[in-house]
Amino acid sequence: MIGEFVADIARSVGFLSRLPVHARFFEGHDGSISRAVRAFPVAGVAIALPAMCVFWATLVLGAQPLLSAILALGTLTITTGALHEDGLADAADGLGGGRDKEHALIIMKDSRTGSYGVVALILSFGIRVAALAQLGTDLSPFGAALALLATAAVSRALMVWHWSMLPPARTSGVAVAVGKPEDAARTMALALATAIAFIVLLPSYHLGSMLFALAFAVLAAFAFTRVVDKKLGGHTGDTIGATQQITAMAVFTALALAT
Repeated sequence: MIGEFVADIARSVGFLSRLPVHARFFEGHDGSISRAVRAFPVAGVAIALPAMCVFWATLVLGAQPLLSAILALGTLTITTGALHEDGLADAADGLGGGRDKEHALIIMKDSRTGSYGVVALILSFGIRVAALAQLGTDLSPFGAALALLATAAVSRALMVWHWSMLPPARTSGVAVAVGKPEDAARTMALALATAIAFIVLLPSYHLGSMLFALAFAVLAAFAFTRVVDKKLGGHTGDTIGATQQITAMAVFTALALAT
């Protein structure tokens, strides 16, 4: 059981980032992550650790919180290979510029980034940097840095929730190829993310601010899922990635407002 969960963590890290994962975790595996998504919150923490260390270390060394936040999010983007940012940009272009479902899906498949995508990326980086810098100003370096871990866990669990709530909008694609999340895996991902958020944030944040952050993230995921359902009638890999970005913005913003 533990060995299977460790394997799921490794496969999730390999799926969600550019961090090296030993080939033995993929030997004989069929490529499905229907069960492995339960480990997305833990994988998110592992993926965010380098960014957390950069944020904490630069604050301790005397950097301004704004600079530290930019360096931390830059590190996180490199670690993930801008996977979720790419999804956000494509989803924004398709949902914003598509006349109907088919037109939106064509736009989202185009590798070029349009005005909606550019604006979405500016807002994503701007909001996350500003909120993280605010936390770096108001809290201890370590306490502020812990927000990166909690946000990574919660946003990746809500990716799984979005993924499981809608059918595929396409008959092919990455999201279809790797399988739909199992119900039990989705439930475990949400429970793990909640536990991680409370364990990580409790020493430095008020209970009210933590609850506010979780509620705001859930509301953001629910609202975005409704928009996607209305426009596309289902999820895509891009909307899954966009969910991570949107809910990460929500968590950071709520923590900055409530702390």
